[in-house]
Amino acid sequence: MKSSAKSPLGSKNTLQRFGPVRQVTPHHVFEIAFEGIQASTRHKSGVALRFPRMLRWRQDKPVQEANTLDDLNEMLATYG
Repeated sequence: MKSSAKSPLGSKNTLQRFGPVRQVTPHHVFEIAFEGIQASTRHKSGVALRFPRMLRWRQDKPVQEANTLDDLNEMLATYG
């Protein structure tokens, strides 16, 4: 997630920084759609999504039910 250091989300909720990208404390769940998935040495996660887009904010879903990087890696192994 890209966030300004002056934004409340970016400053007090930042867990790690990776250049202009920040890992923030998980509070919300968003549904992400994408056209494809592939392994990536460029991204810290090791995964790249083709044409990612935010579909909706899942206010009905708690953070504990959100998919994880392990789930994404499983998708990569299956479909990538």
